[in-house]
Amino acid sequence: MRKNIFATVWTVSLYATVCIVISHFQKKKLYFEFGANETYDIQFIMIKKSTDHWALILGASSGFGAATARELARHGYSILGVHLDRQASMPAVNSLIGDIRRQGVTAEFYNVNAADQHKRHAVLDDFVEKYHETGRVEIRVLMHSLAFGTLRPLVGRDPADSIKKTQLEMTLDVMANSLIYWTQDCISRELIGRGTRIFAMTSDGANLNLPYYGAVSAAKAALESYIRQLALELGPLGVTCNALLAGVTDTPALGKIPGARNMLYAAKSKNPFGRATLPQDIAKAVVALLQPGTRFINGNTIGVDGGESKISYIGQVDTYNYADLTLLGESALDPSDLT
Repeated sequence: MRKNIFATVWTVSLYATVCIVISHFQKKKLYFEFGANETYDIQFIMIKKSTDHWALILGASSGFGAATARELARHGYSILGVHLDRQASMPAVNSLIGDIRRQGVTAEFYNVNAADQHKRHAVLDDFVEKYHETGRVEIRVLMHSLAFGTLRPLVGRDPADSIKKTQLEMTLDVMANSLIYWTQDCISRELIGRGTRIFAMTSDGANLNLPYYGAVSAAKAALESYIRQLALELGPLGVTCNALLAGVTDTPALGKIPGARNMLYAAKSKNPFGRATLPQDIAKAVVALLQPGTRFINGNTIGVDGGESKISYIGQVDTYNYADLTLLGESALDPSDLT
């Protein structure tokens, strides 16, 4: 009888403890091990519907922004998404919003030009009216993933082909300057504060140049510089700022670059992992960089590309296949043969 009472009390206590754990964590997976070879995986999915942890994603409807929105929603973040889409691409946006809300969190999406000052103020003022509480930092993640710029030569063979002043300024404003303006306005509204992480998407284009890529390359270089300066100025507030350098990724933005398919082929061939970067790689890196132990990572450009940006491409098919060098009149090389 006493054994039964003890067992009942122990079971109730265990159940109460599990309930407390679940109530404090938005999504947890608990593992119970019984012996060396028996592992029971019990997954509790009970997401707390909270509006005090938000991710503001600029460029949220596709590519890196969409993948990160989905991943952060899985980890309990509500999503404030800013995007610019035509009617034809809205079904994909609505599908994304549905995926986010199915995680039990809130999705507020605004189809506006992120570089427009009046639209920016309207979005943030609407958010403040709906969700902000004085003294509470709602936006824990600000991700800049805007990819809209002019792809033209700086100096064309025909003067008519050269990039125009308005196009150059627009590219820099959308792909770089807008990070500063959104950060300023979030700070002034007290939406950003201690614990917020700011991420900006960059690429090898900040250091390497391609035909027609001059304006975008300049914008990426400026964006990385802005991240370093923001890290200096916002560090005392407890805000970290880092740029994420993605490898060549098959996104709608890549498709607009001349020679995109060749870029993908070269990226896959030289990447030590034998594949191109995926949007999900960036999303998972963002989640990893939100862990408490990463608060001292600040002001960096962090490669999330499998090592692609550190490897030269000289026509190899993969890491150990250099046979095509015979086309250059050279003997085939075997990197493992040190003789």
